[in-house]
Amino acid sequence: MSEETKEDQKLQRPAPRLNERILSSLSRRSVAAHPWHDLEIGPGAPQIFNVVVEITKGSKVKYELDKKTGLIKVDRILYSSVVYPHNYGFVPRTLCEDNDPIDVLVIMQEPVLPGCFLRARAIGLMPMIDQGEKDDKIIAVCVDDPEYKHYTDIKELPPHRLSEIRRFFEDCILFFMYLLIRLYRFLNEH
Repeated sequence: MSEETKEDQKLQRPAPRLNERILSSLSRRSVAAHPWHDLEIGPGAPQIFNVVVEITKGSKVKYELDKKTGLIKVDRILYSSVVYPHNYGFVPRTLCEDNDPIDVLVIMQEPVLPGCFLRARAIGLMPMIDQGEKDDKIIAVCVDDPEYKHYTDIKELPPHRLSEIRRFFEDCILFFMYLLIRLYRFLNEH
């Protein structure tokens, strides 16, 4: 069959009615990329790696990756006036002792949208324990941010910036301990 004949047949075929198109599209399952499993760590890893942002700089909302769907869901709203000092997310295709991907706090000028990914370079590590398990946080800079891309070590940060980051994680730990104490008291009273 010639190319012209195929084109003529396509033009003569009636377009499906709108409701048929809707039903046929509903019957086919579209598959979205999963940010944890499908996104590469990055071609420059381990020096430069991708980070999927879950929580925006300045946010009181703690978002978390839903492991099943790959969507970002609201985990909770922080109770105090504590906000995330920088964008917070994870390195795709990694797994830590807590069965979550490696957590990263990315220092950069601007907040970015949850669910986007960016290129980062590690400059330090904040050792943490969460619910009795090791849950270290990588401190990184966005390599595409002209203000921070030249940092290569956490010691190069201004002392106030480092104190701000340390205090944020300390406050998170203190709040978690406070919740555990309240839960313990509640369970013992009832």
